[in-house]
Amino acid sequence: MVMWSANDNCLTNEFEFENFQEALAFVNRVAELAEIRKHHPDIFIHDYRYVKISLITHDARNKISEKDVEMAPLIDALYTT
Repeated sequence: MVMWSANDNCLTNEFEFENFQEALAFVNRVAELAEIRKHHPDIFIHDYRYVKISLITHDARNKISEKDVEMAPLIDALYTT
């Protein structure tokens, strides 16, 4: 797993899975977390088993905020579970 990187005023990370079903299950876990935290990342599934997540706080003028920094390790924990 690549560590989170800051670019274009957002934190991004890409996660790799064995198959599409695992990738989609991860996306659903992230969606549940996002609803609880009321902070919704941009999520992109590509090449059937890769998930790219971008964290940005739109109400903070599209900049990285504490919400993003707090959310990143929570998403990492979902990946390793």
